[in-house]
Amino acid sequence: MIPLIVILALIFVLVIWFVGIYNALVRLRNQVKNSWSQIDVQLKRRHDLIPNLIETVKGYMKHEREVLENITAYRAQAMNASSVGEKAKAEGMLGGALGQLNIAVEAYPDLKANQNFLSLQEELTSTENKISYARQSYNDQVMFFNNKIQMFPSNIVAGMFSFSEEEFFELEDPAEKAVPKVEF
Repeated sequence: MIPLIVILALIFVLVIWFVGIYNALVRLRNQVKNSWSQIDVQLKRRHDLIPNLIETVKGYMKHEREVLENITAYRAQAMNASSVGEKAKAEGMLGGALGQLNIAVEAYPDLKANQNFLSLQEELTSTENKISYARQSYNDQVMFFNNKIQMFPSNIVAGMFSFSEEEFFELEDPAEKAVPKVEF
């Protein structure tokens, strides 16, 4: 009788342990998805601000058409990217083009003083900061999740239920990570 109780207790403990690991994996996977949606919210905000910024700048910048066209093209690529890697690459190119815009603006004192432009530039700067924070949060969640599915004993449960590693949101090109150089 006692061996049967011990065996049942052991089975009960194993089931509770198994359920706990499974639930932790589900929670972490959902945290990764939530973190990604926070990035998407900020990227959408950035994408919505860009046309307004370009329209404001167009009237002043006659010669920097290429910068404006690049921003428009990179924005479209970023909005159509489907995977984390594609999105990271497209957003890196868009960020670089926005940096070039800020450098080009230096040549237009009237534009720099335009209240509408200043307001849009402030909104964009705020959004860039929020994107940066959301990327960091997402990558932290991905690290926690990936660690959980790789570490013993949770890797056994992860393998049984086909949990797979998530992709980090990283800028690929070192030039995209560099701060634009401003020269007068």
